[in-house]
Amino acid sequence: MAREFQRGHKARVSDLTQGTDLYVGVRIDAPGLTFDISCFGLDAEEQLSDDRYFIFFNQPKSPEESIQLLGAQAGDTESFRVTLERVPDFLHKLSFTATVDGSGQMSDIGPGYIRIVAGGEEVVRYAFTGAEFTTERAVMLGDFYRKDVWRFAAVGQGFDGGLDALLKNFGGEVAEEEPSVPEPRATGPVPGFAPPAGPAQGHVPAPAPAPSFGAPVAAPAPAPAPTPVHAAPTIVAPLSVPQGAVPPPAPPPAPAPYGQSVPPPYGQAAPAPFGQPVPAPFGQQPPGAPQGVPQGPPPEGAGLQAALQKYREVPTGQRWTAQNGQLVRVDLGMDGSPVLARQGSMVMYQGKVDFGYKGAGFAGRVVGHVTGQEMQLMRCTGKGQVFLAEEGAHLHPVELQGDGICVSAENVLAFDESLRYEVRRIDGHGIPGGALFTMVFQGTGTVVVKTHGTPVVLPVTPTTFADSNAVVAWSAASQVIVSSQVRLRRHAYPGHSGETVNLQFRGAPGNFIVVQPYEV
Repeated sequence: MAREFQRGHKARVSDLTQGTDLYVGVRIDAPGLTFDISCFGLDAEEQLSDDRYFIFFNQPKSPEESIQLLGAQAGDTESFRVTLERVPDFLHKLSFTATVDGSGQMSDIGPGYIRIVAGGEEVVRYAFTGAEFTTERAVMLGDFYRKDVWRFAAVGQGFDGGLDALLKNFGGEVAEEEPSVPEPRATGPVPGFAPPAGPAQGHVPAPAPAPSFGAPVAAPAPAPAPTPVHAAPTIVAPLSVPQGAVPPPAPPPAPAPYGQSVPPPYGQAAPAPFGQPVPAPFGQQPPGAPQGVPQGPPPEGAGLQAALQKYREVPTGQRWTAQNGQLVRVDLGMDGSPVLARQGSMVMYQGKVDFGYKGAGFAGRVVGHVTGQEMQLMRCTGKGQVFLAEEGAHLHPVELQGDGICVSAENVLAFDESLRYEVRRIDGHGIPGGALFTMVFQGTGTVVVKTHGTPVVLPVTPTTFADSNAVVAWSAASQVIVSSQVRLRRHAYPGHSGETVNLQFRGAPGNFIVVQPYEV
């Protein structure tokens, strides 16, 4: 069964298939538009240092035939044969791209995909639609790249400038030459390296020899290498402001730790004190204002850019930055140390970032299943910025400086790999299984805690009790005692019966607990 990739997903080829002789199919079309689908063989600097490895309709194969253009077949607009074991060592990436030939843009396309077929079976597919693009006229769809071993990444990023911008990004340029007429492409069955399973989606038709093509034609000459688009840093300059508009305010400071005054989340007004009027939601007039009556231009000025100014990215120069109450950014380029994040929490990234699966091992999976504290994590490495969120949950980066915090795995979004973490047992009578469990994070680094709603931080006193279904976290030095039958955290143990408990916290001054206004 084929794995479905989303934009930004990556995996080792060996995890997808044991084969190295692969069929790559691309489908992309739109009424009235034609597309050029190509493959760029790039060196370690992600540049087209040898134009013989620009594979397109006028140069259908590389010198050693490790990359071959096969033509339209099996429902694919274009297809390739890639033999990874024959790719020269100086090539570090094979980038498959699509560009609009003539007028038009990628937002006009219908549903499309790039897929990999091995041994007659589709092993991975990255599907996309025009809704994912705007004015782009050239798009990088997917990459094979070397990082110890061959890997595949779903890219889905492009350029407004079309083929010219794409070539310049890879260190080439469009040559001024007479237009050439492409030789007819074979539309017969796929070669024997990818035997068919009929015309159904995900399979290719009957085997046949690879099509033959004419002699290669010189591809565009290389030009000075610009900075690769994936290596470009996050744009921290403010949007241009119309003449006469007030410049944007300085970025707010980084969020304060739990229990301290926190500046208002990015793009939101500061919460009103108790008993004071609540600010109007985004796009609405203040309470009591006449509906439908213009309230005058905003103080920042008029126009679209001025209106969006307060929602721009918040750069602070720190490793972890809260962009707003539900979105956090981590800068991997600050010190190069990896980040572990919940799988599926990445909503956007910029730069050269690699996402890998972080397994817990057999023992870790057993412990996680028994205790309910299992986390499915991805490992983020490289240089760039990764934006993380999950279902609109409120996010709180908590920085540890040699101290520790206890937090349930279900309330953890991401954390620095430098932190130590383990499962802690809370013993109690009358609990099925005899205990509750939580995660303990210790060391130097940041853990991002997620909550339903805005939490409250309370000091630990001899009379501090909390519903185990609402408590989110507490200081690692606190002593926790199962007090009475009130409520039990769901999924805290397998096969729970719905019995209920109450937790009592004890500790020296300085200890705290965090409670959310929600019961899981």
